[in-house]
Amino acid sequence: MTTLVFGHKSPDTDSTGSPIIWAWYLNEIMGVEAKPALLGEPNTEALFMLDHWKLDKPEIISDVADDQPVVIVDTNNPAELPANINNADIRAIIDHHKLVGGLETKGPIHIVMEPLACTATIMWKIIGKDMAQMPSEIKGAMLTCILSDTLEFRSPTTTQEDKAIAWSLAESLSIDIPTYAAQMFAAKSDVSSFSEAELLRMDSKEYEVGGKQFRVSVLETTSPASVLDRKDALMAAMPGVAEADGADQVLLFVVDILNEEATMLIPNELSKSVAEKSFGATVSGDTVVLPGIMSRKKQIIPNLKV
Repeated sequence: MTTLVFGHKSPDTDSTGSPIIWAWYLNEIMGVEAKPALLGEPNTEALFMLDHWKLDKPEIISDVADDQPVVIVDTNNPAELPANINNADIRAIIDHHKLVGGLETKGPIHIVMEPLACTATIMWKIIGKDMAQMPSEIKGAMLTCILSDTLEFRSPTTTQEDKAIAWSLAESLSIDIPTYAAQMFAAKSDVSSFSEAELLRMDSKEYEVGGKQFRVSVLETTSPASVLDRKDALMAAMPGVAEADGADQVLLFVVDILNEEATMLIPNELSKSVAEKSFGATVSGDTVVLPGIMSRKKQIIPNLKV
């Protein structure tokens, strides 16, 4: 049976590119029949990656069958995976997030988790000398994933390994990183075609903090005004999204990639309290700027308090 490789729901660039990378590795190097899959529509930056490197968009799936062989990448959180995931045959997990728990496997599996900025960086290390056989379009996906997750090395999650591997890939592809990253971020910043509800779910993760269920949404952009101009509509959409998704509150952070700061929307007293207790912010309106906040994984989620 073909092994499905997929990342988390609301797929970003890493959860779109890493399944493609690993499916190539399984097929071409390990001799295991595999194909990449997505758990939703990819974001605009991921679509740019697919178009730029002439890669097919993986099939979007809603669930997995019992005993379906799968490899999970870029997450280990059951809340971000298909409902039937624990009845599938999980063969491996490759991830760079904290261990959440709750996944069940049918036997011992291969797990690689490292404190790196990007899943694709981990894959580069695993693939090793077989990178020599990787076609340029797969290398291009790998480079895009790393530049996305590191925000072109601006994110505090960035390690020297992420940097070195990205520069090595760029050199082999004759890619100028600043020019290419600017194209990526321009694609990511174009959110004009998305509804407010879609924006709130586009790059979001579910977390429980102090007995409260939060949908923590991040929009990374080089044009924050294009998002903040819609703040009233975004805040109006938050209660409906929260209710539909079983959350108490949607927390939205608009990350300004170039100025290296985040603007948090403050629609009510709960979000105001979270901002003040979590980040030491002084809130006087319906937004608050958080200097230096770039990473949900390293700076937002670990600091959340209610």
